[in-house]
Amino acid sequence: MGTALLESREGHVFRTFRFTRELLSGCAAVGILILLSFFASPAAANPERGKALQIYFVDVEGGQATLFVTPEEKSLLIDTGWPDNNGRDADRIKAAAKLAGIKQIDFVLLTHYHLDHAGGIAQLAAEIPIRTVIDHGENREPNNDATEQVWESYQKLLSKEKLTRVIAKPGETLPLEGVEVQVISSDGELIEKPLNGSGKNEACDSSAKRPADQTENARSLGVLLTFEKLRILDLGDLTSDKEAQLVCPVNKLGTVDIYVVSHHGSVTSNSREFLNSIAPRVAIMGNGASKGGAPSSWEAVKKSPRLEDFWQLHFANEGGAEHNVADSFIANVSGPDAGHYLKLTAWADGNFEVFNSRTKQTKYYEVK
Repeated sequence: MGTALLESREGHVFRTFRFTRELLSGCAAVGILILLSFFASPAAANPERGKALQIYFVDVEGGQATLFVTPEEKSLLIDTGWPDNNGRDADRIKAAAKLAGIKQIDFVLLTHYHLDHAGGIAQLAAEIPIRTVIDHGENREPNNDATEQVWESYQKLLSKEKLTRVIAKPGETLPLEGVEVQVISSDGELIEKPLNGSGKNEACDSSAKRPADQTENARSLGVLLTFEKLRILDLGDLTSDKEAQLVCPVNKLGTVDIYVVSHHGSVTSNSREFLNSIAPRVAIMGNGASKGGAPSSWEAVKKSPRLEDFWQLHFANEGGAEHNVADSFIANVSGPDAGHYLKLTAWADGNFEVFNSRTKQTKYYEVK
């Protein structure tokens, strides 16, 4: 068997030509079968669709840093990864910004003040200009030394850089040109009214009891981004007790197309009733090799009713072979730290695609 591959750079058409030759032997004849397969992104081949929304899922080794760049070239970064590591996370975010063709970040949204989400903001500000920061308000976990250090570093940055600061409240809309950004959760509070009508949610489990989380995770600033027909949900590290309030007894969110898996796929988030309620088409999990990707959380996502594909930034060691997706859907498999990212590109007609920077392959999704 022989295989020839022609691979374009990220953002262009990806083609695979596979030639398979089988020798069929018998008493009378020999046959040769040649198979030709061609895979290309219909969207990339159709410039009439216009400019796209770009979303870079930056690998920050189990933290979060997700960069949105609208067709109007306005940018929103959700979280900044870890501090230290010789500026690794700031460098990776800056590299994503360069790929997206931007030289500044218009809005940085900090979901909460844990080290893996807000710890890298000072280093990032030294690498690329930031115009506005958005957060949920005061640090609610002052007795946690690492979290308090992040908060103090953030306050120093606000004072030094004179950044515009927005404290977001549930129900508000953030001023990102080209995409509607609705605040779903902030500082422990949630939206009060359903976004898409109301009605009893049959997916609710009345027997499930979840204790109230007392950490910054439950304070996460979560948002729903709507780009024309596409709905993208990112709730930071919001915990299952808050998830239940969002979907039971009434589903206030409705279904979504893209779900940024909460809390890196940790066991304290992603309840089955929540996933069955929001029913994403595609889920993207920003886990690390040894952080996130808990089997129970992974299964809730994987078994949600409308799921077509599940993408991961890393192979999750905790999950083993049974609780990880196929390698083609993972940006970083085992081996040295390579920092591969995932990129989602969406068009106004509702079609979108996901690009894996490790494999250089793109999968295309048609609007439904």
